[in-house]
Amino acid sequence: MKDVVLVFEVHQPFRVRNNFFWDHRMFRKVNKGALFDFYFDRVIDRDLFNRVAKKCYFPSNNILLEAIDRHRGDRRRVKVAFSLSGSFLDQCEMFNRDLLESFRQLAQSGCVEFLSQTYYHSLVGFYENNEAFREEVELHRRAISDLLQFQSRIFENTELIFNNRIAKEAEQMGFTGIMAEGADRVLGGRSPNHVFSVKGCKRIKLLLRNYRLTDDVGYRFSARWWIEWPLTADKYAAWLLSEQGDCILIFPDYETFGEHQWPETGIHDFLRHLPEEILKRENLRFSTPSETIAERKPIGEVDVQVPLTTSWAGDDRDTSHWLENTLQRAYYLHLNALSPLVRESGDRVVRQILGYLESSDQLHSMYSRGGSAGEVHKYFNPYMSHLHAYVLCESVLMDLEVRVRDFVVAANDPFIFYEGIDKPTGLVAYSLRGLLGCLERASEGSLAFHRSRGDFERWVELSLHNPSLAKRIRAIPSKKSIPEIRRKLVEAIAESLPSPHRSSPPPPPE
Repeated sequence: MKDVVLVFEVHQPFRVRNNFFWDHRMFRKVNKGALFDFYFDRVIDRDLFNRVAKKCYFPSNNILLEAIDRHRGDRRRVKVAFSLSGSFLDQCEMFNRDLLESFRQLAQSGCVEFLSQTYYHSLVGFYENNEAFREEVELHRRAISDLLQFQSRIFENTELIFNNRIAKEAEQMGFTGIMAEGADRVLGGRSPNHVFSVKGCKRIKLLLRNYRLTDDVGYRFSARWWIEWPLTADKYAAWLLSEQGDCILIFPDYETFGEHQWPETGIHDFLRHLPEEILKRENLRFSTPSETIAERKPIGEVDVQVPLTTSWAGDDRDTSHWLENTLQRAYYLHLNALSPLVRESGDRVVRQILGYLESSDQLHSMYSRGGSAGEVHKYFNPYMSHLHAYVLCESVLMDLEVRVRDFVVAANDPFIFYEGIDKPTGLVAYSLRGLLGCLERASEGSLAFHRSRGDFERWVELSLHNPSLAKRIRAIPSKKSIPEIRRKLVEAIAESLPSPHRSSPPPPPE
């Protein structure tokens, strides 16, 4: 029996206002609660979201619900999986709560699995500090649990970006399975239609996307130049049956069904008839990712080192669509540098805004290569050009950074906590507010080490250029106990920080 693992990627980004830079909006005084609408175009996002919901999400969900209900009592049932980004869920709550209810109905069917991913559909998996990646994945896992009452066990990184390091992080977070692109260069002639293990991991199993069969639907379905046009559900099911291997992962963008491939192409009829055609064949069955992961043993190992990271983008199936040119890398490095300061702010609204700016779509919009890949980028780019995208996104990021650095009192250099010489504790502060948080968690041994060397006051004076606070720290009597010294340090730093801004969510949708 061969497993057909059908998974849909569902994601919508928030788009930066096209007039942000050109209307000289940078560095204006704005209440924090109004920052979302200051940076992002709610009207365009709402209109695009509702258009795609009408053409794709609602009709496709209804087709799947009907197929699930039709075969509910059968030995082989219809089963699918979704990977919903956090920003997509946010737009559901902002613009169309009925759509979220539609996904809840799918969740309640018992035949639908929901995967975990990065909440903001970002590239935080590449950041130097793994904490940002773990926090974003946990944020998404909680959202799926709270909104859909589903506990995710399978992880799918943004755009199927994969390497051994990301798999190891996912394993340490408790995931039993992870997905990646079935790139030829890592398979070594093997079929992608199996479960694999990952080099350096002990427990997590790997499912690889069959990109040829996926792209037959996602890209070639309506292509009249294609020798296989028109593609019917019967023909596609026959291809699945003839494939080598024991599990086939078909993983398209959900927007394929009505948005990328318009309803007039017959794509919804294809989706409607495909479950019937698959179940007509006795050697095929639908399976969720977690079922396949649990039942199948790995037939071999996949080794993807960081320099050879794979993704599902383009012919090269690497990270060049987001990190190839100078503009993309400059923007990415700026995001990476600002991330720890935003985390130290502890502010939910600011973290959310940075997350929307971290979306892979923003980097994708700066792609500048020509050819067929460039044409795809132009189609999906909400901005006038890759240069325009960089100017807008970078100017918003600079504006946000100024506000964050002022609030957290950013330092020139980080303070790294040690227990002794060459014994780092893992705690790092990038700002005065960050130092306050670290002081509350640092061990007594670490505090005693830095206190005896005068490290706190030296850092405050040289990296923050705050001689008055440095003088106050230096005046704390050394004879006091470590708990008392901790209390005095916290008290002195807290009194030096600016008052927290009132935290409030973005304004309600119009």
